[in-house]
Amino acid sequence: MQKPVHQRAFFFILPAVVVVSSSLLIPLIAIINFSVQDVFYGNDFIWVGIKWFSEVLNSKTFYATLFRTLAFSTLVMIIEVPLGILIARCLPKKGPLVPLYLIAIAIPLMIPWVVVGLIWSMMIHPQWGSFGALLSLVNLSIDINNLVVAWCLIIFVDVWHWTSLVVLLCYSGLVAIPDRYYQAARIDGASRWAIFRYVELPKIKRVLLIALLLRFLDSFFVYVEPFIITRGGPGEATVFLSQSLMRTATKQFDLGYSAAVSLIYLLIILLFSWILYKVMNR
Repeated sequence: MQKPVHQRAFFFILPAVVVVSSSLLIPLIAIINFSVQDVFYGNDFIWVGIKWFSEVLNSKTFYATLFRTLAFSTLVMIIEVPLGILIARCLPKKGPLVPLYLIAIAIPLMIPWVVVGLIWSMMIHPQWGSFGALLSLVNLSIDINNLVVAWCLIIFVDVWHWTSLVVLLCYSGLVAIPDRYYQAARIDGASRWAIFRYVELPKIKRVLLIALLLRFLDSFFVYVEPFIITRGGPGEATVFLSQSLMRTATKQFDLGYSAAVSLIYLLIILLFSWILYKVMNR
């Protein structure tokens, strides 16, 4: 006889659900309210309808920052995902040193974004930075006013910071593969590439898609590292959508326009997340 299912456990998590839902819904409602009204000092509101959305969708600045953000997310995922898989495959699955390897790999993930930006901005400094001083000995320096150098630097910092996440996720998927699959592949004389292509990759597919989703979400919200390291330069070359949104909201105090950008930003995130979710469930 099947035991009755009790739903009492739901009441234990209900307070957390209420708190999290409130912290999400209240700001979202406020942003929706700002996006359809013109806000003046003194909290005076004038209904403008879709005016701000129309201005955003006709703004060259919006599309330029959106393109930079998408390009940045694409580049870092192209580098981090294969690199993370490669490192995960090189790690031993058993042995006394495995915990040490995993802890060492996870260290960059525990460093806050602001600290990462400050660390690398100091390291490349030609006077007091260790890496910058080393380059100055051979009359070289990292010129962040150069477009290519600035982009390579912020991509390198993001790869250093977040490749560990892909490594840990892929490693967890590889460890979960039963040994009998490898034994059967060795009996058939499969090469290392064939084992990866037909054994490992199908087994870690879902974990890999989760890594892609997490990395896309985080890289699409990139803000702190470019703001600290390059200050958005040279010119506007490293001003991404999140930084442009922050400038508009805090410096220009254009709350209606910023709210419209935020909602479009959210819709883009939901669209990509939905696409990856559908791919995961195929």
